[in-house]
Amino acid sequence: MSGFKSNNAVVNWVEDRLPVFSMLRHSAVEYPTPKNLNYWWNFGSLAAFTLVILIATGLFLAMNYTPNSALAFDSVERIMRDVNYGWLLRYLHSNGASMFFILVYIHIFRGLYYGSYKAPRELLWFIGIAIYLTMMATGFLGYVLPWGQMSFWGATVITNLFSAFPLIGDSIVTLLWGGFSVDNPTLNRFFALHFLLPFVILGLVALHVWALHSVKSNNPLGIEMNGPQDAIPFHPYYTVKDLFGIGVFLMIYMAFVFWAPNFFGEPDNYIPANPMLTPPHIVPEWYYLPFYAILRAFTVDLWFIPAKLLGVVAMFGAILILFALPWLDSSKVRSATFRPLYRQFFWLFVINAFVLGYCGAKPTTDFLVTVSQIATAYYFAHFLIVLPWLSRKEKTLPLPASISAPVVKAIAVGAMLLIGATGFSGTAQANTATHELLKPEGGFSWGGVFGRYDRAALKRGWQVYHEVCSNCHGVKLVAFRNLAAVGLTPEEIKAIAAEKEVLDGPNDEGAMFQRPARPADRILSPYANDKAAAAIHGGAVPPDLSLIVKARANGPNYVYSLLLGYPDAPPADVAIPEGKMYNTYFPGYAIGMPRQVFDDVVTYADGTKATQEQIAKDVVTFLNWAAEPELEARKSLGVKVMVFLALLTALLFALKRQIWKDVH
Repeated sequence: MSGFKSNNAVVNWVEDRLPVFSMLRHSAVEYPTPKNLNYWWNFGSLAAFTLVILIATGLFLAMNYTPNSALAFDSVERIMRDVNYGWLLRYLHSNGASMFFILVYIHIFRGLYYGSYKAPRELLWFIGIAIYLTMMATGFLGYVLPWGQMSFWGATVITNLFSAFPLIGDSIVTLLWGGFSVDNPTLNRFFALHFLLPFVILGLVALHVWALHSVKSNNPLGIEMNGPQDAIPFHPYYTVKDLFGIGVFLMIYMAFVFWAPNFFGEPDNYIPANPMLTPPHIVPEWYYLPFYAILRAFTVDLWFIPAKLLGVVAMFGAILILFALPWLDSSKVRSATFRPLYRQFFWLFVINAFVLGYCGAKPTTDFLVTVSQIATAYYFAHFLIVLPWLSRKEKTLPLPASISAPVVKAIAVGAMLLIGATGFSGTAQANTATHELLKPEGGFSWGGVFGRYDRAALKRGWQVYHEVCSNCHGVKLVAFRNLAAVGLTPEEIKAIAAEKEVLDGPNDEGAMFQRPARPADRILSPYANDKAAAAIHGGAVPPDLSLIVKARANGPNYVYSLLLGYPDAPPADVAIPEGKMYNTYFPGYAIGMPRQVFDDVVTYADGTKATQEQIAKDVVTFLNWAAEPELEARKSLGVKVMVFLALLTALLFALKRQIWKDVH
């Protein structure tokens, strides 16, 4: 018998047979916790909260996703456009993955700063690193599922790394691929594993919490609790503190979801996977960049060991070395608060990690390779040389007698703020053109927190697309009926659809036939297939414009600049191949598309003067709507969510202040 008694007879009946309520009371209510834990201890619970969001959203996304190489990309866009709040599920999931890694990185760095890997918490640390490794595998598998260009080529490059291992490497690659290249079997097994591994992470998290409760939490001073005066019960003190932290975190998280949903992503992933076209710069997700830089830092063979194998071993070794940390750092003092030399080397290590991340995000140059090599050398030297040396030579500061003793913590807390400030920074991908992009006068109407599409510009943009762009380009993710959002009437939509013919069938005789398009049909390319388009355009296939704005860095301004980027004559020092046009903003300057935007190339139905700047601005407005039809609903919901979260967080802060007022 546990001794637990409740006023509820059902609870007592269950408790007598399975003491789950007494266990919960001991683990989540009465659990003694150091009274001096600061907000850096919130990130573990925040990561667990985010994991629940990822599993829940992933479950609903899996219900609508199709793990087939011919259908995966379109199934993701169907989720975004046709599933109720599918865009919200996907943005919560994709941005939640980045938030999860940010929280875990801060959690790990906090553990490094305060010595949470030291005895008796070695197993707690090992389980945490196992969680991190499983997260990395899960994140990589998930990155492949949208089946965009970066998904496909990222999978090709990363899985190929295993071929560096002698004897077994090629067999491992074939097993991962399910064949002899990244294709449909690869996508199927990656989807299955991506669905499974989050539950493995959940089990490891439960084990992590169990280990934590066995050895109790570390604290900013790095000393053990000496008695009741050093501890407080977990509830209500840390539950309300965690709830307040969740409120603040959700406001940051939701800001990305509703106003910058593609901040952490790669524009190339909005281009369908094409095995015949390699992106100019293949990069993994941002949370792998430091290890990607370590991989690329090895450029010379060492005796009989190829550079590729050295890079792969170093990349995996950079993570696995964390398991040896409790023995590499044998200092008896845990917290960097009392280790002045260690504290300096810790911040040098943090800076070094950001340098590696920057190098991993950029195309390789001789200079960046050299920087990566230096940063990689310090990364391993930090663990293998610096920490053992500090353990023996560093003169530490005297430790306080107990947690309750007054201690100045401003230095440690202030220093740790740097991780929070830099942890949410992103790496913006620069446009490959060297000229500064043009911006329309007055900007685009949909920018900002409350931005909305200008309906008049949207309708004019449709007119430009219909009369000019549709001669070569389709918007296959947009149906004619969707044009009601542009401002067209049902009669206008039916008339416009009837202008096109689409292939249908088979009929009762088993033959395919052409029929006039209906409002439910998609706005397809005017060409029968890509081969027909390439034959007409000298081998180039005009791209579908459904996602063109999202598939380019700084998309709206890039497309606007591209349309206006045809000077009367190219610069004298630029050679343009025959059949190509010079464009100031196109990568490489040689573009196959002739200039399409001129003054008065269309006559606007509403009487607006059709200057080339106006035409470009209007058609970009339409193309942005084609790429993000949910934008207005997203921003409108975002404002409501943020107001709610702000009020809730303020109330939680007041409640926290009230509960903690007598804790000293």
